[in-house]
Amino acid sequence: MGVMRFLFGLIVSCGLLAVALGHDLHVVQGGDEIPSALPEEVGMHPTRLAVIDEVVNEGLRQGKMPGCVVLVGRQGHIVYHKAFGYRQLVPEKQPMQLDTVFDMASLTKPIATATSVMTLVERGEVDLEAPIATYIPEFGANGKDKITVKQLLTHNGGLIPDNELEDYVNGPEEAFQKIYALGTYVDPGTEFVYTDVGFIVLAELVHRMTGKNIHEYSQEVIFAPLGMTETGYLPVASLRARAAVTQERDGRPMRGEVHDPRAWAMGGIAGHAGLFSTARDLAKYAQMLINDGTWRGVRVLNPETVRLMRAPVQVSSGLRTLGWDMRSPYSSNRGDFFSKAAFGHGGFTGTTLWIDPEQDLFVIFLSNRVHPDGNGLVNPLAGRIGTIAGGAIDLELPH
Repeated sequence: MGVMRFLFGLIVSCGLLAVALGHDLHVVQGGDEIPSALPEEVGMHPTRLAVIDEVVNEGLRQGKMPGCVVLVGRQGHIVYHKAFGYRQLVPEKQPMQLDTVFDMASLTKPIATATSVMTLVERGEVDLEAPIATYIPEFGANGKDKITVKQLLTHNGGLIPDNELEDYVNGPEEAFQKIYALGTYVDPGTEFVYTDVGFIVLAELVHRMTGKNIHEYSQEVIFAPLGMTETGYLPVASLRARAAVTQERDGRPMRGEVHDPRAWAMGGIAGHAGLFSTARDLAKYAQMLINDGTWRGVRVLNPETVRLMRAPVQVSSGLRTLGWDMRSPYSSNRGDFFSKAAFGHGGFTGTTLWIDPEQDLFVIFLSNRVHPDGNGLVNPLAGRIGTIAGGAIDLELPH
């Protein structure tokens, strides 16, 4: 990895990746609640890090997305935080801002749902190796009685990726009855199958154990303690007003309204999608995990729980963790210079968060790639940004 970093730095130093900012791309830069630092103050090379500007602007010119916010943190400091492009193109252009609220899509899975489940594991109220049916007896029907909590957290429980959308149109109660009636898609424990259904069930596990839905519980034990005031389900009007638009539903733009149709049918609150957040709020969450469960004196998880959550789990097609990706068919948004300890996740709307505890680094990429027509493509771009951030770590700089 050191040789590759050297070559990467040499290319940048020779000017082969010179930064070229477009005049109509509305680049904005600013600070954050987590303290800011110059890249060289935390062992990162500023010229290498600045290449992010070029690759993002290239993505904008190629129509990969209307806009995005990128944030890079290292050693407890923000070293890069910029907004590019537009958070809305139609019916009129609105520039992207640093405080834009994004639909997290599947980032909901690890941030809200898996983290909530791990608080219950930490308290001894949920056993990772226990069948889900221990806590939700109805779930055990039709061959699902031995599927464990851990298997659902790692997409290894044999469930279908998604059941029919029509199963959700009459609301959550009927949707769960349809889920409980499902059989297995493959034999549990034998094959990695990425599934929304499993995380919908995990959110119901939280509800059964706490009496609170995933919206209420995640606010209580994660977001409010961390001061993540711009994060949650069902964003209030002031947050919706600065949300990035996704697509249209029933002839009107979705702004601060969940894009995922199943989560929307369930009232906007679900275990697989529905969360909204900003880059600066996600930075607090990421720093909490790097800090083994604490941020600014507030403890969300014990160190042992964090280590358990981010430990690699071998599945049929790669490595996952309890809620997160490490190396799998879903890792095209992973930076090449991340360490083996890095974990992350993406979301359908164009969101990505990767955390590398070994290098004390996190990279946040939030875009509105589905606006306006659903045809944007950003996973490779997010991976390139991660590669640039990891490659900017200069082992010769003091840190």
